Amino acid sequence: MGSTWGNKFKISIFGESHGNGIGAVIDGLPAGIAINPEHIQHELNRRAARGNPLATPRKEGDQIEILSGVFNGKTTGAPLAGLIRNENTRSGDYAKTKDLMRPGHADYTSNIRYGGFQDYRGGGHFSGRLTAPLVFAGAIAKEILRAISPQMEIGSRIVAIADVKDKAINDWRVYCHLKNDFINPAFPLYDAKLEVAMKAAIISAMEDEDSVGGIVEGFITGSLPGIGNPFFESIESRLAALLFSIPAVKGVTFGAGFETASKRGSEVNDALRMRDGKIETVTNNNGGINGGISNGMPIVFQVAFKPTPSIGKEQQTINIAALKDATLKIEGRHDPCIVVRAFPVVEAVTAICMADFLLR
Repeated sequence: MGSTWGNKFKISIFGESHGNGIGAVIDGLPAGIAINPEHIQHELNRRAARGNPLATPRKEGDQIEILSGVFNGKTTGAPLAGLIRNENTRSGDYAKTKDLMRPGHADYTSNIRYGGFQDYRGGGHFSGRLTAPLVFAGAIAKEILRAISPQMEIGSRIVAIADVKDKAINDWRVYCHLKNDFINPAFPLYDAKLEVAMKAAIISAMEDEDSVGGIVEGFITGSLPGIGNPFFESIESRLAALLFSIPAVKGVTFGAGFETASKRGSEVNDALRMRDGKIETVTNNNGGINGGISNGMPIVFQVAFKPTPSIGKEQQTINIAALKDATLKIEGRHDPCIVVRAFPVVEAVTAICMADFLLR
């Protein structure tokens, strides 16, 4: 499997949804970086389902155990390993899906790829639960960035859930203070009044034994110009690779994204100007990146999440052992909309990407 990533900030994630535990090993860290356990646990708590009535009933403690690489509160330079033990498994829920391939999940493709030897319980290594180690690694990356690039800030907001969409942000300066302006940081919106409508869309899907998707917008402020390299080491290519590694991500765009395809160059080009002795662009249609390299403007990107594939409605499928058509009604505990827990994951992989660039 390809569960290792990075040139300098090298991460390997391990574990399965219903195994003994999940975690990450991070190599390439400089020695002497302060690691605050409260910061790490705070990030994991942002992703967790605890206390969220719109999330899966599976409530995991997600307490991180740092096994190595930290001594007296600082990195040692040795590989840093973190373990999260699974505590609230109900593997019996998945007994009948051993041979019934769940539509929209990786059941069929993983069965073909790994000859049926993969752990099928709750999606095994393909599960969204593996985003917890990503958040752990992202929290370590944020500690690194805090030490080597203290002006850099990484944030995110929910842009859409189902057909309820937040306002577009046309003035790039808004991103410079947006992170501190969210009325409800647990449900970050530019227009906070939309929270009720977005939650109603999720509840409506739950009542129909269905699910909904949405869009998360990530942003980086305080990024110095000159980060990234053409062609395969561009910010877009490296960050997109990580974003597409998050389960359920089906689309990634930077800046004005697909909207640029129907416009003229005069509408998309970001004019340059001097302001208070600094170089900036008037607009930010290119999302803070030109030629794969940061230009000093906020780096802005959007990430589309598909509806959670586990739904209560009866679906058509196959029994792969009998090679016959079948029907399936998924039981167990699932998120009706992954977006409400995904934005910390988007921030985490963004931090991993930027740490990998800046540690070079």
